[in-house]
Amino acid sequence: MGVGKSTVGRLLADRLGVGYRDSDDDIVAGQGRAVSDIFVEDGEPAFRALEKEAVRRALAEHGGVLALGGGAVLDADTRALLAAPPVVYLSMDVEEAVRRTGLNAARPLLAVNPRKQWRELMEARRHLYEEVATAVVATDGRTPEEVTQAVLDAVELKEA
Repeated sequence: MGVGKSTVGRLLADRLGVGYRDSDDDIVAGQGRAVSDIFVEDGEPAFRALEKEAVRRALAEHGGVLALGGGAVLDADTRALLAAPPVVYLSMDVEEAVRRTGLNAARPLLAVNPRKQWRELMEARRHLYEEVATAVVATDGRTPEEVTQAVLDAVELKEA
């Protein structure tokens, strides 16, 4: 959350000459409501089912850069699908997350005591991110352009 996946994803797609897609945007378009509304109205399990299908569909249909929501890796089937394409885990520490996002309540999993919840989420998920990642790129203190270049270097992708 707040790591810059959308910004870096778009920059990366532009530099590679491919399309950009975000699985959360696909869910919002398909459901006609915000991710936070789906969490509140239907609950996290319902959102995760939508997310799993959105990621599966996007991986099957899209050949460019795909940004996934932070919880997509919680599903074992999704992790298995991520074994084939290059996957980059954009990492940051909690202080950087605070600086970038303020860890505000607009993020449904961080509504109460955001710093503590962010740390707990990362502790629970980090090993899954690292499991599926072809490369890990730290974003702390870097501009989106610097992160984009680091991603290109890390997975040895060539610009268009």
